[in-house]
Amino acid sequence: MVIPPGKFLVGPLVFTGPCVNKEPIVVQIRGTLLSASPDELEDTPMEVDNWIQFYDINGLNVIGGGTLDGRGAAFWSHDLGDQGPGLPVNVMFQKVTNALVRKLSSVNPKGFHIGVVQCNNIRLYNLRLVAPEDSPNTDGIHISRSNLVKIANTEITTGDDCIGMIQGSTNISIKKVRCGPGHGISIGSLGKYENEADVRGVVVKNCTLSNTDNGLRIKTTRGPKAIASQASSIIFQDIVMHNVKNPIIIDQEYNAQNEVNPSPVKISDVHFINIRGTSKSPVAVQVGCSKKVPCQNIQFYNIILDYVGRPVKSLPPVCTSTCSYASGLSYKGIQKPPACH
Repeated sequence: MVIPPGKFLVGPLVFTGPCVNKEPIVVQIRGTLLSASPDELEDTPMEVDNWIQFYDINGLNVIGGGTLDGRGAAFWSHDLGDQGPGLPVNVMFQKVTNALVRKLSSVNPKGFHIGVVQCNNIRLYNLRLVAPEDSPNTDGIHISRSNLVKIANTEITTGDDCIGMIQGSTNISIKKVRCGPGHGISIGSLGKYENEADVRGVVVKNCTLSNTDNGLRIKTTRGPKAIASQASSIIFQDIVMHNVKNPIIIDQEYNAQNEVNPSPVKISDVHFINIRGTSKSPVAVQVGCSKKVPCQNIQFYNIILDYVGRPVKSLPPVCTSTCSYASGLSYKGIQKPPACH
């Protein structure tokens, strides 16, 4: 299917299988698709989870150099965050296997730019995902319960996580991604879902983060309803930070509020290798683990982060580190800020 150059007003679309193809189905988007509001197209539902969805397909190529314009600005004020249903995702891939998504732009989604849920072997290359810094919950690529996801050569400028990985994200490769502004590259939050699947085998390499609220983050919830799961075998390597607020952060009290129950999520085998650049805050490395299941085998190798924020009277004009409930921290090479124990 070819969408030619031009602009086209489009309501919610679902391309659904089951489809098992000897050769991939090819959807070539060369023009610009504009998300239609209910008063612009008849029979457009008021509430949908996704604007464009590909569901239950084995063998799919979505390519072409076109643009998906979610026209989300008028809707962002209605975002309820965790208190209500999310706004529609620009394009959702669910139960999709053996897929390639290449040379597409997503602009101003109402919710996430791209969702990857229950997928296996999906590659996302040469994408451009753009939304304002203050747009709520406009994650660039959101991954859940998916295996073998590869993201590369992609630019993400948005109002939330550039890439977010939650439960069941396994064997994820993220390379040559330029992120910022936004909330950085995040794993979690974890501990939120019944029968939550583990996260493991995440590799983030050769990425650049600029003017983001966070850099490399792992976050878990706590409280009496938090679910036990694990995040392990994670590598962050050869990452450049430019004016990032929290360059390296493990936060096992994410949105804790007044909860006293520690997080039951176990974090282990996490490696930060060759991380360099500048921190907007004086605390550049924060390792806040769970009292119930302390972090294990967290390695730092060649960390070079300089503080570029305004001096704080009570702190020296250099970066520092903080650590809590982390057992098995190890350090090799240069450590700037100095290691904490």
